[in-house]
Amino acid sequence: MADYEPSQIEPKWQKFWQEKGLNKAEDFANKPKFYCLDMFPYPSGAGLHVGHPKGYTATDIISRYKMMQGFNVLHPMGWDAFGLPAENYAVKTKVHPDKSTHQNIEHFKEQIKSLGFSYDWSREIDTSSPEYYKWTQWFFLFLYKNGLAYKAKAPVNWCPKCQTVLANEQAQNGQCERCESEVEQKNLEQWFFKITDFCEELLLGLDKIDWPEPTKIMQKNWIGKSEGYEIDFTIKNQEQKIEVFTTRIDTIFGCAYLVVAPEHSAISSLKLQISNIKEVEEYVAKAKKKSDRDRQADIKDKTGVKLEGIMAINPANNQEIPIFAADYVLASYGTGAIMAVPAQDERDYEFAKKFNLPIVEAANSWEMAEKGIAKKKINYKLRDWLVSRQRYWGAPIPIIYCAKCGQQPVPEKDLPVLLPTDVDFMPTGESPLTKSKEFHNVRCPVCGAKAMRENDTMDTFVCSSWYFLRYTDPKNNQEFAAKKLMDYWCPVDCYVGGAEHTVLHLLYARFFTKALYKAGLISFDEPFLKLRHQGLILAAGGEKMSKSKGNVINPDEVVKQYGADSLRVYEMFMGPFDQAISWDTQGVKGVKKFLDRIFRVAQNIKSEVVQESLKKLLHKTIKKITDDIEAMKFNTAISSLMILNNEMEKEKEIAREIMEKFLMILSPFAPHLAEELWQGLDKKESIFLEKWPEYDINLINDEKINLIIQINGKARGSIEAVRGIGEQEAVGLTKKDQKIAKWLENKEIKKIIFVQNKLINFVI
Repeated sequence: MADYEPSQIEPKWQKFWQEKGLNKAEDFANKPKFYCLDMFPYPSGAGLHVGHPKGYTATDIISRYKMMQGFNVLHPMGWDAFGLPAENYAVKTKVHPDKSTHQNIEHFKEQIKSLGFSYDWSREIDTSSPEYYKWTQWFFLFLYKNGLAYKAKAPVNWCPKCQTVLANEQAQNGQCERCESEVEQKNLEQWFFKITDFCEELLLGLDKIDWPEPTKIMQKNWIGKSEGYEIDFTIKNQEQKIEVFTTRIDTIFGCAYLVVAPEHSAISSLKLQISNIKEVEEYVAKAKKKSDRDRQADIKDKTGVKLEGIMAINPANNQEIPIFAADYVLASYGTGAIMAVPAQDERDYEFAKKFNLPIVEAANSWEMAEKGIAKKKINYKLRDWLVSRQRYWGAPIPIIYCAKCGQQPVPEKDLPVLLPTDVDFMPTGESPLTKSKEFHNVRCPVCGAKAMRENDTMDTFVCSSWYFLRYTDPKNNQEFAAKKLMDYWCPVDCYVGGAEHTVLHLLYARFFTKALYKAGLISFDEPFLKLRHQGLILAAGGEKMSKSKGNVINPDEVVKQYGADSLRVYEMFMGPFDQAISWDTQGVKGVKKFLDRIFRVAQNIKSEVVQESLKKLLHKTIKKITDDIEAMKFNTAISSLMILNNEMEKEKEIAREIMEKFLMILSPFAPHLAEELWQGLDKKESIFLEKWPEYDINLINDEKINLIIQINGKARGSIEAVRGIGEQEAVGLTKKDQKIAKWLENKEIKKIIFVQNKLINFVI
């Protein structure tokens, strides 16, 4: 018998599901909802690679499974279309990003559809469409009007290659997260979102969501809560004080010197008193050129300069101590000044050795707060989110500048502020929007005078911070989404995506959610209840796939040769879902052979007599598949399907009842093959409208055990029982056993201690 041909089967069923509207979510359906979401992709010019379907297949399996369990499933897809990746591709190809991005979207969409995923395409969104970014701009205004968006001059991360500023989260370790260039420090006036207002809420919320522990830890560390004290060190013969934050107030007697960041205000305010001010200013200028990573590098190579002519007073013992400016202290953390205790801190010790400073033991320490010297303080490492970008392909910031009225928000009725088309989008270091005539043809919304628009666009992470809400109501022209629909569908029940977004998208989306919740616009304060990360799919040699290395596997070729179901099943079978695994084409071939065997077995349905051994194995497999999908252990689920199919192959004839249930539990993994074989059983409706099969507990618990019987802790015998037996059943069997029953006769049983599958102890 011929093997099945995926190229003939798969397009047929994809069309069938689309025409039947099988994947459409129904608002307010009279059944429980389940919102399953992928992190939406940016449509790169390279198209999908085999890493993308790994996460998409997982959510598809879960979505189809939940649909068969009777849930109203929302499983949408869209495009993270704005931002540097799309713009850099446009710059490289010299094609306008509006054209290149939407060409890429069409290619991505065709590829995704070829894999048979159960997306509700009627809810498709595109962050670069005016219908979407109108509401991204609305969110900016919402934050602005609530005191959570502001413009300020500050040291910022500048990527010389991308020609734009970056948020701290996008410049971890001093590198641009997109192009890996070394970032530079610049003082610029930029727009920020006040995420720091929600530090405590962001920390507390982590305790009530089902996320991977490493992801939670990374967010906690990035927020960086420190409980300690603030202490004022007065400057000798001056009214000014330097405020210091420390978590180790008990070491204050060992404080040998103070260190301030080069940007600290004390340097400018005490300029006249610092006798070596020229040397200090030269040091400050050099420090400004360094990234935060460079400034906090090897502790044994610290630089600094003493502020000659001024001394600080240690409030604990009134001793005079010197003050240094050193670039290993950052103005952005704490107060920008530290008390140095060389006897307790390695960094301080190395600095003290370099500058021949005393190392004082921190003896006789006591709690300073009670003496009025220190006050309790909580500090956070998290800094406000910098959202300005000096690039073209993004949502324009909806602010107008008037010479008379100053900074003014664009009225909501005038949204969207459209991205102009009369500009050269090539990066120059300033926003291309500055050169647009049509863009700046604007009047002040207050006085009507000729005015100027904000030139910068928004960070693309602003677009993705609320996209999961738009899926609930994607065609709404009156608001970003109706509250009743958000409250029905949200929060997201299962979210799958890369761990690289831990302190980017995932943190920002939580911030947006908490700001909306605080304003009473939604009734939930966490966006994603359950989060899982897929592991990378590596090249055959264990390297990361990249075009430059020529080791990228195109899923189109895999689908063409082996079929979408083979690709899906292989990516789920190749190893634990959250682990990085190397690609192996032989593995795909092996999976195709497994599906071929299923196809052949399905031709042997000739008997209505159910084989008892197969029936027991089937029910065990149903339980295993059910448990494994819930736990996202897809590889072991597929392994159990293989075991069952092996046993089915040994039979000359397969009962219809066995095959029907087998196809049901196969269907989330290999939907095309399952649907084809299901219809071959003369079924009129889709297999995905069937109810997920339940297992018979009596058929599963067929393994016998010896249950030890104790009376007052002393063994009096044992009975044979089924593994998994419950306490009441065990008591009943014990009382029926004549040898044991005599020990209980006419006795009052005060307590029963039951250890499943091991023993039962009667206390009399």
